[in-house]
Amino acid sequence: MSTDIPTAAPLAGATVPSPCVSLCKMNRDTGFCEGCLRTIDEIVAWSRADDNFKRAVWEEIRRREEMIDFG
Repeated sequence: MSTDIPTAAPLAGATVPSPCVSLCKMNRDTGFCEGCLRTIDEIVAWSRADDNFKRAVWEEIRRREEMIDFG
């Protein structure tokens, strides 16, 4: 994963950045993008989503990072 993305979910009131790191490849085993750890549904919804949805996705990404072995 890129070190350019925030290490925590963005705080309320802050602009919510996209987690996309331009490495778009869906992993068949996990169902997550190998670049940003979002599901295809989360990726599709992102551009129309409100900030609460985006923050919730960021929280899920952080949980996924803890669960997945990148080694």
